[in-house]
Parts: sequence; C-alpha cells; structure tokens
Amino acid sequence: MALVGTKQSDDAGCIESYDPATLEKIGQVSAWSEADVDRAADRGRAAQEVWAATPIKERARCLLKARDYLVDNTDRISELISRENGKPRVESLINDVFTVIYGIDYYAKYAAKFLADEPVGIRWWRLVRRKSYLNRLPRGLVAIISPWNYPFSIPAGEVAMALMAGTAVLLKPARATCLTGEALGEVFNAAGLPDGLLQVVHGSGAAVLKQKLDFIAFTGSVDVGKKVMARAAATLTPVMLELGGKDPMIVCHDANLEVAAAAAVWGAFSNGGQACASVERVYVHEAVAAAFIAKVVDKTRKLRQGHGVRLDVDVGAMCTEEQLGIVKAQMERARAQGAKFLTGGSTNPEAGPGYFYKPTVLTNVGQDWECVQQETFGPTMPILTFKDEADVIRRANDNLYGLTAAVFTKNIRRGEALARKLIAGTVYVNDAIATHGFAETPWGGFKDTGIGRTHGKYGLLDFTGIRHVHINRLSGMKNPWFFGYSEAGYRAFKNTGLMLRSGLGHKLRGAAGAVAALRATYKGHI
Repeated sequence: MALVGTKQSDDAGCIESYDPATLEKIGQVSAWSEADVDRAADRGRAAQEVWAATPIKERARCLLKARDYLVDNTDRISELISRENGKPRVESLINDVFTVIYGIDYYAKYAAKFLADEPVGIRWWRLVRRKSYLNRLPRGLVAIISPWNYPFSIPAGEVAMALMAGTAVLLKPARATCLTGEALGEVFNAAGLPDGLLQVVHGSGAAVLKQKLDFIAFTGSVDVGKKVMARAAATLTPVMLELGGKDPMIVCHDANLEVAAAAAVWGAFSNGGQACASVERVYVHEAVAAAFIAKVVDKTRKLRQGHGVRLDVDVGAMCTEEQLGIVKAQMERARAQGAKFLTGGSTNPEAGPGYFYKPTVLTNVGQDWECVQQETFGPTMPILTFKDEADVIRRANDNLYGLTAAVFTKNIRRGEALARKLIAGTVYVNDAIATHGFAETPWGGFKDTGIGRTHGKYGLLDFTGIRHVHINRLSGMKNPWFFGYSEAGYRAFKNTGLMLRSGLGHKLRGAAGAVAALRATYKGHI
C-alpha cells in the first residue's frame, strides 16, 4: 500500500503495526518529524485556498469518486481493519466500511443544502428595505485526531464533512491502527483531491497541535481531551471533543426480554466492548431481572471468540495490550469487592495468543463501584436491578459521562418520557449503540463526554464559521442613530420602545411619538 502524504525527512523513525489477535507484525509506516508536519501544514493551507474556491458540486463529485473507490475495495480494507484493530470482519464491514460508504454518499448529496445561505428574520427592519442572512466560511486548516477503536469510520466521517465544508485536513490516526489511517487517506486521495488537501500524519499529535489550526476534532480519552483543549485555548482554536461514555441501558418490566437481551449482548460486546457508546451498565426491573439475566447469560455463552478475519467470529481480540490490562485490573477489583461473575471474567488463551478477554457478565455490583462509574472500554456488562422509574433515572444519570442511553419498553410513550429525563446526547428507545452509523443524526454528549457534535447537519457546520451579511438598500438615507445626538433622537427611540410594550394604546402612542421625533431627528443630522 502506498503511503499517503509527502514526508521528506528520515529522522523520526517508524511506527510498526501488529495484529492484536496473533501478535504478528503486519506492516509499518514512517513517523513524521516536526519539520515534516510544518511543511504539511503549509501545503494544506495552499491547497485549501484552491479547494474553498471549488464549487460545492465539484467537491461532491470528488467525494462520490471516493465512495465508489471504497465500494470497489471493500474486502481489502475490511480485512485490514480486522487484522489491525482485532474486531470481527463482519463488524469491520458494517460498522466501519459500510458506515463510511453511507456517510460519504450522504454528505456529498446534502452538504449543499446545509451550507446554503440562511435568511435571518429582522422583523420591522424589513419595512425600511433591510435584510440579513448567514453564510458559511470553511474553517481553513483543521486537524482530525482519531482513535483506534473505530479507526476507519470515525475519522472518515469527519474527513468527509471537512472536505465538503471546504477545509484542508491533517489527519492524525492512532499509532495502533496506522495502516488503517493510510487506507483512509488512499480512499479519499484516489478521488483526485488537490495535492496536500488531505494528509495523513503519523507520529506525535503534539506536532500537529503546534500548528496554527482553525479547528480541532478529537476523539479519545478525557485526560488527553483536556490537554487538547488546553493547547487549543492558547490560540483560541475551536474544538470538537468526543471523550467517551459509561452508557446505561434501562430494561422496564414490560420490555420484550428477548429483544432487550439481544441488544444488551450486542451493545456490550460488539467491537470487544471498545466503543464509547457500548452498553456499559444495565438496570433491569427487579420483576423481570431473573428472566432477563438468564437470557443474557445464555446468549453470551454462545458467542464465538477468535481471530477477527474469520467470518464466523462474533468477538475478536482487544486492540491493545494496554487496554486489555485496564479491563483485567478493573474486573479484578470488582471481584475483590464481591461481584458475582456469571460468564467470563478472565482472558481467553484458547482464542489465540493475542489480547483476548472473555465476554463478561457480572452482578452483585454497587452503584458507586468503579465498574459502574468509570469507563471500562472492554467486553463487560455489569447488571443492576431497580424498583421504580424515578430511582433508575437518578442512578442512570449519576455518572460523569452523558453520551448515549437506552430504554427498553413496549410502551413507547413511557419510553419517550424516560428518554426526556436522561442526560445523554442520544437516547434510544428499544435500540442501542446504533446511530453512530447514521450519518444524518448528530453524535456527542454532555458532561465529561465532551464538547460539540459530529455527524449530521450540526457536525458538518462545525467545520465552518458563520458570517452574517446585512444589507441596507436605502443607500441614500442616513441612519437615525448617526451623529449628532439630540433630544428628538432620544424621544424617537424612547417612543419606539413604548411600541413594544403590551397594550394597543401604548403601541399607538409610541408609533405617533416615534414618527414625530424621527422627523426632527433627521433635521439635526451631521
């Protein structure tokens, strides 16, 4: 695979990529020095000037070429994602590749509508031949810093939005999935983008953040996100931060338990539980808890774990040794506190020599325990019970994060009512984790989950700034608030304020007084 970009120096070394299931080396990329990144930023700014002047229909045509290239290379790229990230190949296709095909198609076809000029209603000022509207300016040079858990779909969606908005992109992929980052650059640059418009930068994220950027889109941990925000604050650079979740799922007494159990198992264990929107804690009504837990345990025990490149594998390896260690340590602390492990709770050497952790269901856990409060980012599902809805809403909201939440009930009205009480950027009723794959819907959350939104109209608009244009078509008339000031001018605006007061009599007196005062005001203008 050809490297994307124009790295010139050789003093920064290499970044090696390993299959987390087999621990075999599968490739490497050259790391970029700070000087390389400096030159990349210069190239990006030059390319952006050309791209911003390119009609949006032409930008869309380029993206559709990228979409078609991805469709034609689906198998190769899906396999690469599985080998480098560890997830099952079916998930690589559905959650990464297909999501991007769908997303590129969406942004190419709808961005023009979202970026169109937007009229601003200015009420009575229209009567004196004035108008206002908003239009969108591309940010300029943006940095997209992406994680290893969805190494293709997360950055590709943001790249598509950035390109349609008219910006240039420095993409910094995670080191663990550097080859997937290269593949992403290959897909978009195969569409014939201007040289330097999209560059995949490997190495230190700090070197990217040292550039004079116009926008930063970061997806990752809270700790690193705070550092990104602190650095951006020094230059007043706007940011979009998506920093994780500890997403609750509520199973009401009237839920379809078969559907709810299937959703919980998929929501907790897909991608090895390494999703910011994973179902990381389940609250089930005590009246149906035993039946629900039995279904969850049965479905979990049937999951097939192994090398993700195989099409019959349900759960693959975790992506990094570090994350495997975090999950093991958290689960051992839960065990020491008295948690009951119904499945899993250990590594799985039978699945292979890599970073395999068994899908784990545990009960007898407390609301204040680490495994309920802190993001696990692994294949675990702590289950708690509840008696009444007020209590479960309080406990579901009792967390530092607010990305997604889910409610399962046959009563849709109840589901919507509960959804309005949950503090989350997305709340599902009878679904879980799914809409990151829907390009139309916004993605993001509250509290420590981060700032801003990605995807949909609002995600696209984040890659632009707002310009307000105001037009006074009475070009030969002075404004009544010009110099020089007078008692008549004072009375004009005092009476205009009276027109806004409640009561018809006030409005009529105000209108009469304003007209009289305005006549006198214009006589005194300089």
